[in-house]
Amino acid sequence: MTCCSFLFRKPPAELDEELSGIHNVNLYSYKELRIATEDFSAANKIGEGGFGSVYKGRLKNGTIAAIKVLSAESRQGVREFLTEIQVISDVEHENLVKLYGCCVQEDQRILVYNYLENNCLAKTLLGGGHSSIQFSWPTRTRICIGVARGLAYLHEEVQPYIVHRDIKASNILLDKDLMPRISDFGLAKLIPSNMTHVSTRVAGTIGYLAPEYAIKGQLTPKADVYSFGVLLVEIVSGKCNTNTLLPAGEQYLLEKTWRLYERRELVGLVDTSLKGEFDAEEACRFLKVGLLCTQHTHKLRPSMSNVVMLLTGELDVDGYKITSPGLISDFMDHGIQNAPQTKTGINNVSYSTPFSSDNMDISLLSSGTPSQATMSFTSMYDHSI
Repeated sequence: MTCCSFLFRKPPAELDEELSGIHNVNLYSYKELRIATEDFSAANKIGEGGFGSVYKGRLKNGTIAAIKVLSAESRQGVREFLTEIQVISDVEHENLVKLYGCCVQEDQRILVYNYLENNCLAKTLLGGGHSSIQFSWPTRTRICIGVARGLAYLHEEVQPYIVHRDIKASNILLDKDLMPRISDFGLAKLIPSNMTHVSTRVAGTIGYLAPEYAIKGQLTPKADVYSFGVLLVEIVSGKCNTNTLLPAGEQYLLEKTWRLYERRELVGLVDTSLKGEFDAEEACRFLKVGLLCTQHTHKLRPSMSNVVMLLTGELDVDGYKITSPGLISDFMDHGIQNAPQTKTGINNVSYSTPFSSDNMDISLLSSGTPSQATMSFTSMYDHSI
């Protein structure tokens, strides 16, 4: 009996409709995955968050896998679960996680991915010194270019093209060689090539949200470009995009980056843990690309294929005029004017804000720790709960 036999106890007709677009997915039984994880042993748990827990397991064929078990109380509903399966099962790229399959048996919702040995950027690079991994400058450049290539593939090489909607440090996983893989496609949107944008419920993580998307709900690939720009600045600086423990003028990394750019002092933003062992010209180029990606006017942001060429030096970043970025402080001011309703939980705040025709669905971690200021609990390997 396959694991889809009792998908959420839905009526057969509704079940057929939900599964109609899903192909190329192995179906695992709950028993098989329970054996793989030694009965979901705490010793095999490698991550935990608002969507549930992630376990390391050995499948019947000997493959080591990351087994993501969504909790019954998970904020990821049936639609997001099926979206994640549909999107990632139809694409394959060296910088995207690989979905082995799923289990949907009775009330169980489980995703099975390839296991990545070095967790995520949020826990390693931005984890406040809690990781033993050393991120040299060449390693950081490979990570940035790898993520950019993965996004360029999603935006430009598949049809319909895919907007991820939740690019952030906790969704960039690292393999044994510290090569990046983009993960968590539960919020992804498929956009036909004949459409310039879609209007949709806003979902994502404050600090990475593009202003036109956060405020108007207008989604294009340029929303991912903005998020990538924020991530790029984080990787170069080794800092999270928001740190509420700092003085008011220093809390938002993108604002600081823009000030240093205007003063021609961008090199001062590079991670001090590198101890000067980096290419200053290349580091400043990467930071300029980050500012290009986060410009307030979305039409001025480069495509991800151009971002790849800018990062590799095939295009000259100094040939572009850089205008001011869309800033989180502006977004938060707008949010206050709209009087968002908030729900608080362990270490996180969920905002439901009427910015568009549908409600916003954003998670902002507010534990007060600098390294966790903007992570929501959607990462496969998020231990932050």
